[in-house]
Amino acid sequence: MKCDLCAKPATIHLTDIIQGHKKEMHLCQQCAQEQQLVTPQQQLSLSSILQTVIGQHVGALTDELARLTCPACGIKYMEFRAGGRLGCPHDYQIFRKPLLTLLKRIHRKTRHAGKVPRHSRRRAALQAGVLELRRQLRSAVDREAYEEAARLRDQLRLKESAYESG
Repeated sequence: MKCDLCAKPATIHLTDIIQGHKKEMHLCQQCAQEQQLVTPQQQLSLSSILQTVIGQHVGALTDELARLTCPACGIKYMEFRAGGRLGCPHDYQIFRKPLLTLLKRIHRKTRHAGKVPRHSRRRAALQAGVLELRRQLRSAVDREAYEEAARLRDQLRLKESAYESG
């Protein structure tokens, strides 16, 4: 979109609705300053806009969070919320309480469970069973309980064949 006044690329878009009629104006930064709609020192960045909106929306809790600052890197909690990135490893401890709340809202849990393929769980259970049977077999042989050892050996062979095939 081009500036309504000079045809440069428009970076500021204003919309006025007066008595039900919509009026749009598209200006470049220079023309907006000349029209005194924007001062040169005003910074229109997404993070500052989000910080303002979040600050107005949440209220008293936001005041407390807005004061949270990491002593190591200097990042404020609201900067993290606006940008989505922490500044250093210390931030995890400094922002622990609000981060846990955020993680719970996003992931429904605060502890990473990871993902395991379905067949992998079955193999892990079979492997654990094989290891337990081997332990029991050694114990039976040490006690000289040979009938029990023979029964455990047969069970172990069945489990091992199931583990190898699946």
